[in-house]
Amino acid sequence: MYGYGGSHVGKVRLNNEDSIFVSNDATGSLDNLYIVADGMGGHKAGQIASATAIESFVADVKKNESSSDEALDIMIGAVSAANNAVYRLSREYEEYSNMGTTLVACTVKGSTAYAAHVGDSRLYRISEGNICQVTNDHSYVAEMVRAGKMTEAEAKVHPQRSCITRAVGTDSSVRVDGLIIKDIKEKDKLLLCSDGLSNMLSSEDILNICSEGKSPKQRVNSLIEKANERGGLDNISAVLIDMEEWQ
Repeated sequence: MYGYGGSHVGKVRLNNEDSIFVSNDATGSLDNLYIVADGMGGHKAGQIASATAIESFVADVKKNESSSDEALDIMIGAVSAANNAVYRLSREYEEYSNMGTTLVACTVKGSTAYAAHVGDSRLYRISEGNICQVTNDHSYVAEMVRAGKMTEAEAKVHPQRSCITRAVGTDSSVRVDGLIIKDIKEKDKLLLCSDGLSNMLSSEDILNICSEGKSPKQRVNSLIEKANERGGLDNISAVLIDMEEWQ
């Protein structure tokens, strides 16, 4: 198993407010750890929010180095720690007021993956020639689609498509989705990404690129290049976890 991540400012934004974390080695009591966070808040606040969230998340996980807690419990607790850190900064400094970030984190142990998720950054599973979005977007348009009040086609062009309904750091507490993905196969892939990638590429695009017989690094670079070719309207981040061994 091997994971690789990349992040790019895109072709329109001046600053990259995304942050990523990739560790193929143990972090605390977790065998590995992969995170994508997409900050918001304007100026440099978004970058501060995403970087602070990941730093706090990782620090909290490392506190549990000898913990017997389940991986999912550790990760959900780490999201709460990240939320506290970002929220505290937003209250202490006026220039960071109302900042926040999405966060999707994943760890793999044997044939099971564990994920914690807030916002509209996504986790996809690619298995046996198919792609499935594992996470549910916490966004206005996604909730309208799930309620049957909007079609997916309408959601893609809706003026409020970037409006998220849950974020890390915007409130004193946060509701976290915890996910367990079972029966991971030896040729499966998991992709974590910000909406700067998923808004530019279709699921078919992502499936085709991630299924290429190239290294994880080459495939991540291809995803970012293709998103930029399609317009690069936002910051673009991707972390690809391939269950096969790569050097």
